[in-house]
Amino acid sequence: MRDDNAAQPDEGPRFVDKEELTPRQIVEELDKYIIGQNAAKRAVAIALRNRVRRRYIPEDLREEVIPKNILMMGPTGVGKTEIARRLAGLVNAPFIKVEATKFTEVGYVGRDVDSMVRDLADISYRMVEDEAFDSVWEEAERRAQDRLLTILAGTAHHASAEPTLLPAPAISLPGTPEATIVDPEEQRRRREKQRQQEERVREFTRMRLEAGELEDEEVEIEVEEQNVATMQMFSAAGMEEMGFNMQDMLSNIFPAKKTTRRMSVREARRVMTYEEAEKLVDTQEVAREAAARVEEDGIIFIDEIDKVAGRETGHGPDVSREGVQRDILPIVEGCTVMTKYGPIETNHVLFIAAGAFHVSKPADMIPELQGRFPLRVELHSLSEQDFARILKEPQNSLVKQYTALLETEGVHLQFTDDALQAVARFAQAVNDMNENIGARRLYTLMETILDELSFEASEQGERTVVIDDSYVNQKLKDVVANTDLSRYML
Repeated sequence: MRDDNAAQPDEGPRFVDKEELTPRQIVEELDKYIIGQNAAKRAVAIALRNRVRRRYIPEDLREEVIPKNILMMGPTGVGKTEIARRLAGLVNAPFIKVEATKFTEVGYVGRDVDSMVRDLADISYRMVEDEAFDSVWEEAERRAQDRLLTILAGTAHHASAEPTLLPAPAISLPGTPEATIVDPEEQRRRREKQRQQEERVREFTRMRLEAGELEDEEVEIEVEEQNVATMQMFSAAGMEEMGFNMQDMLSNIFPAKKTTRRMSVREARRVMTYEEAEKLVDTQEVAREAAARVEEDGIIFIDEIDKVAGRETGHGPDVSREGVQRDILPIVEGCTVMTKYGPIETNHVLFIAAGAFHVSKPADMIPELQGRFPLRVELHSLSEQDFARILKEPQNSLVKQYTALLETEGVHLQFTDDALQAVARFAQAVNDMNENIGARRLYTLMETILDELSFEASEQGERTVVIDDSYVNQKLKDVVANTDLSRYML
């Protein structure tokens, strides 16, 4: 449900018309959020631009041009997922991340591989629905305001209604009581006076409503009861969980139940606006557009592909790993998946697979699946200098995030350059001594540094705190010194 007053989080690069983006511009946009990894950025930028180029080639050749899927190789925490997610956000494309280890060969416990396409279709539908709501929101707000006005004024709008005349005057007969004679002209005047009075009440109420004087007044409105909309249906292939809207299935048999609720004008306006927007949006057209976007612009990111890389040895989990690869293969290769929005073809969906490949290597994947990821890029491990840049350069850097959070409590943080370099040095040291989790190490270190400030910020009042090299060393001195402690640092 849309809320215009809610703060909109920064979910990615600014939305840009993908028809105008060159590969160089795509890389520049990604550079605002991701440090380094230029080879991976170039690969995804070219893949995105090729989608635009494909639209302008002759139609008979257009269907033959398939996306060049990408395989990213590199340790955890170096930006593989972030590159794909930011890329999708840049052009407002449907995007989903799935874990390869969640899928298993039929007969083993796990999800059906088709579910990745169904889930992507759900995401695409919500995106298109939100856009459709945005396009009709102004009209929906106007209609909701009129409904509220009718309730508050206690009368319907009769601006276009003609007054109904009574029958001709009654005639008195001999020997009967005198009949009441009603003058049609008098009746017309009375009705006109009543109509004008109702209009004055309505106009006065409108002025108060628009001035915000009635926001806390309570009104009674009818709303549809929200029923549980999801049921689990298990298919023979993969025991897949499929969602169905029970209210839609039974709407032709049982009418939607309505209940009267009492709420403030502010809340009622929000509920009514959403109801009016739903009436103005063509859900079938939204479903068609959602399916088309998945087919033309969808991006599926398959993480931990290295965990299922293996050849069949005839026993144990190796059989299951190869089975997962063979189940994923038709989706990547191009097939038709049935969804509740209609059949969706995956021929032109862009697939980006990623894995650390510490134990296995890409050559351990079955040849057919290897061939479906012709572009391979290697992401390097992050250095101490990379950590320092990650802390301060991106538009959503950790320093900017923590500074903004504590400013809400009146605590103004000032990080010096030597402090950020010290944090980077500690991150590199802990990663070298323990499991290398890349940039995610910075989250734990920053939380450790600011733990005391964050806990006491709401009680200390407004002040300025300078985070320098000595401050960082004091807070993190035990992290490297105590090997046992650092082993538990996430």
